[in-house]
Amino acid sequence: MFDDVVAVKPEPLTYVRAKWLWLRALGLIFFSAFYSLWFQIHGLIGSRGVLPARDYLVLAKRVAGAKAYWIAPTLLWVNDSDAMLTAIVVAGAIASITLTFNLLPRTSIAVAIVCFLSFIGAAQDFASYQSDGMLLEAAFLSLFLGRKNAPPPRLARFVLVWEWFRIYFESGLVKILSGEQQWRNFTAMDKYYENGPLPTWIGWHAQQLPHSFHAATAAATLLIELFIVWLGLFPSRWSRVTCFAICTLLQIGIIATANYAFLNYLMLALGVWLLDDEVLNAGRTSARPDGLKPVLRVLLIAHLITTSVMFFFPSFPLALALGPSRIVNNFGLFAVMTRARFEIEFQGTHEGKTWIAYPFRYKPQDVKKAPGIYAPYQPRFDWNLWFASLGPPEDNPFVMNTESRLMEGSPQVLELFAGNPFAEQPPIAVRAVLWQYWFTTRVERARTGAWWNRRLVGLYAP
Repeated sequence: MFDDVVAVKPEPLTYVRAKWLWLRALGLIFFSAFYSLWFQIHGLIGSRGVLPARDYLVLAKRVAGAKAYWIAPTLLWVNDSDAMLTAIVVAGAIASITLTFNLLPRTSIAVAIVCFLSFIGAAQDFASYQSDGMLLEAAFLSLFLGRKNAPPPRLARFVLVWEWFRIYFESGLVKILSGEQQWRNFTAMDKYYENGPLPTWIGWHAQQLPHSFHAATAAATLLIELFIVWLGLFPSRWSRVTCFAICTLLQIGIIATANYAFLNYLMLALGVWLLDDEVLNAGRTSARPDGLKPVLRVLLIAHLITTSVMFFFPSFPLALALGPSRIVNNFGLFAVMTRARFEIEFQGTHEGKTWIAYPFRYKPQDVKKAPGIYAPYQPRFDWNLWFASLGPPEDNPFVMNTESRLMEGSPQVLELFAGNPFAEQPPIAVRAVLWQYWFTTRVERARTGAWWNRRLVGLYAP
């Protein structure tokens, strides 16, 4: 006589600990964003800033009429004063702190989204980064994670994993589809460390390594982004943990060698959704994942379908309509690698003969100053100057605007610099010149103490 065998259905995997870790990380990332804006927002879009939000909103309303409210979603439509800019940053920072301490998480996320989007919606050239969309999309999806201490709904967890996957995979795809020869012949990393927006001193050391190392890291990057990340979508715990470990090593390497603000920290944090409670030593809870109300489920499914269709049709009408909200995004990092590093420098004069440079806080200038590590802090002005150096001044009007503000002696814009060489009296003229920079070799640095070589290319903007 055989004992009856009863098949016991295993309890579903839960992600309570991953949810807790993710929301704490999201709060800290939001705080880093608002902390960065505290020192910059008035110089960027204040009344005497480089690109005043007030002027932009007036122009948007004149050109687009009522559609301007959707094209530029911001609380500054209610009040565009400098005091309102400060209030947005303070409210966003408070919401970030409350989220970090697990106080009213959904309310905190909603307030942080509104405040950050209010900046992004009016920041113009200073809000053109993919990382902003990554953060806003991830925060929006986090509103669906259910009750405070309950296991998150399976669909809510999956859409966050889906965003994590898309960032990696789409970045791999664009590297191949762009036709960039440096990715195809594995030379993309040879000059990567010196040519990014804000290198680090660790990046200087990394670039001294031989081409074989750089070729291997280029191949590894493509392998991870195009193939390894698929393991994160598999149900097997082994595949998810392996994928998390490999991708974490990649992100740590990027953080050490470059300053990409909160981007890589966001990617690290999203990766925790690959780890269930048993992996994180939390044990499997008997509680069932929260259910989603039908309307919320429809919203998440619509988001999932829209972002999936955008793989193949970036101009998908719904995606275009939702574009200003930054809750649906196309991703794709480093499709084309920069061939050389150029830096814009502002110089002023009292008499038209002797030109004195305005010192920058973060970007390369003094060749003997070691490249720093600033992330997740994001100096948007310094970043934008790196992008501007790759194109003509007519495509970057904020450069000329900066010159005008420096001639006025605008305190808001001067705060974006490390100092004011014309503190007693504003200059009679300001110009922007272009330098080419490249890392020194070990021999050169030992001889001169310099981290950089540079040569003057010429005038960038009159």
